[in-house]
Amino acid sequence: MEHKPPTSVIEAAHAEHLASLPFEDTADFDDADRGFIAALEPCVVTAADGRVVWDNDVYDFLAGDAPASVHPSLWRQSILAAKQGLYEVVEGIYQVRGLDLSNISFIEGDTGVIVIDPLICTETAAAALALYRTHRGDRPVTAVIYTHSHVDHFGGVLGVTTQADVDAGKVAVIAPEGFVQHAVQENVYAGTAMARRAGYMYGTLLERGPQGQVGCGLGQQTSTGEVAIIVPTVDIATTGQTHTIDGVEIEFQMAPGTEAPAEMHFYFPQFRALCMAENATHNLHNLLTLRGALVRDPHAWSGYLTEAIDTFADRTDVVFASHHWPTWGHDNIVEFLSLQRDLYAYLHDQTLRQLNQGFTGIEIAETFQMPPALHKAWHAHGYYGSVSHNVKAVYQRYMGWFDGNPGRLWAHPPEAIGPRYVEAMGGVDRVVGLAQAAFDSGDFRWAATLLDHAIFTDEHHAGARALYADTLEQLGYGAECATWRNFFLSGATELRDGNFGTPVGGNSAAIMGQLTPEQMFDTLAISVNGPRAWDLDLAVDITFDDLGSNYRLVLRNGVLVYRQCAADAATADTTVTLASKLRLLAAAAGDFTSPGLTVSGDPQALQSLLGVLDRPDPSFNIVTP
Repeated sequence: MEHKPPTSVIEAAHAEHLASLPFEDTADFDDADRGFIAALEPCVVTAADGRVVWDNDVYDFLAGDAPASVHPSLWRQSILAAKQGLYEVVEGIYQVRGLDLSNISFIEGDTGVIVIDPLICTETAAAALALYRTHRGDRPVTAVIYTHSHVDHFGGVLGVTTQADVDAGKVAVIAPEGFVQHAVQENVYAGTAMARRAGYMYGTLLERGPQGQVGCGLGQQTSTGEVAIIVPTVDIATTGQTHTIDGVEIEFQMAPGTEAPAEMHFYFPQFRALCMAENATHNLHNLLTLRGALVRDPHAWSGYLTEAIDTFADRTDVVFASHHWPTWGHDNIVEFLSLQRDLYAYLHDQTLRQLNQGFTGIEIAETFQMPPALHKAWHAHGYYGSVSHNVKAVYQRYMGWFDGNPGRLWAHPPEAIGPRYVEAMGGVDRVVGLAQAAFDSGDFRWAATLLDHAIFTDEHHAGARALYADTLEQLGYGAECATWRNFFLSGATELRDGNFGTPVGGNSAAIMGQLTPEQMFDTLAISVNGPRAWDLDLAVDITFDDLGSNYRLVLRNGVLVYRQCAADAATADTTVTLASKLRLLAAAAGDFTSPGLTVSGDPQALQSLLGVLDRPDPSFNIVTP
């Protein structure tokens, strides 16, 4: 893809940032290097078939002063996040950083090692464990702790243990209550749409370099190997709950509804160390991630941080987390956690204050300013989640999508409103001309708005596509937020080179296998093409031999409902007996001939039900109609 250089407007903005931000503060570099033991060389991880699933060496260009095509603050953050290797947090606690989007931590016990957050995939987790063992000895894994229900904190579990060892009681798997439900739900219910947008958010297919992807703010990238899950054997349900694992005492604090629906912090008294999961990292996080998710609760988030300070700070010498580098020293810890707490509280409270004065989310975001103390704290900058889209998320959480203006209550969708705007402005060539003038003046936001309408009027207009790509590229160069940069540059890439689809999916077979029957039926229900099913009236009994349970599925009025009940062939149109839950998903995909499926009654009823299920589209358009 052909890149254009940054314009003088972008260069001037970056010069202003260099002059106004505290680049003389280099404490983060000292902390990120502290305790370094060894790097993985080369830092490239491959799958069994030779496919590269992780390459941190591709970020070797991250050195020296920021180029004009990258916001200097983001360049600084990317240099820090790209540091990789094995680090000592304190004697007995070690982290491997830079081998995935997240960190993996190792707590040494009496006989082995407790693993915290085994990364995204089997391959990177295994490489991290091997690096740890090379320098700390071949200690057996005695437990795995999942801090929360996002895939970068459990997907690599088979790289550090096996299902057989867990089943045999050799390895405990510890997670917050509700972990499995939320882990599988997020990756399946809206998984296709989230994965497609995640390709934009993480810049997965962008080239690495000063004019491409330089990181994600939270880490550098997501790995692309085997994703798995092992169901927890120990659920943590209450704050203050304690467990001793392999001689290591752990005190837990629940933090649900924060960065993840199921999340927890925990404290190690013998190490005077506190793990804050993903609720206190070296950036402003997302209240609504750009890939899509449920809106998070900043009020609860700040409250749990206050509770952590009150409960643990006075007996803590180091705070570490599932991303970035630790913070050492009591005063530094209190300041760090307090500023992180103030960050989410301020976003929440000030957005509520202004929405109660009648301002809408987009209006509040446009003028929202953080307090000076937060602005000068590097870890409060929006490298992963921005102030702008987090303010809108708070507004959405309380007020929804509608801003109260009746003129916007029933607006046309982009495909319909674009041609109307274009016609009103004198045609697509006229709109492109106006956009060019905006681009030349440095008003890239207005140029993007105009060109969005032009593309949704004529997606094949060469001038509109080229200028739109150039415009998004400049917006990417100017973004401090890595995920904004990746979105802008991904849009430019697709305008120039075409739709790149979904590079990585989150709904692996291992995750699908953890769906409950109810969640599987929910998955079928959200796939029903309602209009095609309006005239169907079907009752299907599903019996799972492995579970010894039966469910009645009824499709009527385009709605699939289900309930657990005894099988009743007299009232069912058909009865389906399945060897396992996964056999249902195979049948839904069209496999009726493999073993493990028996149909009695009217076989056409099952065919009719499955015939109105739509397959998700992992390559739906984003930047074009």
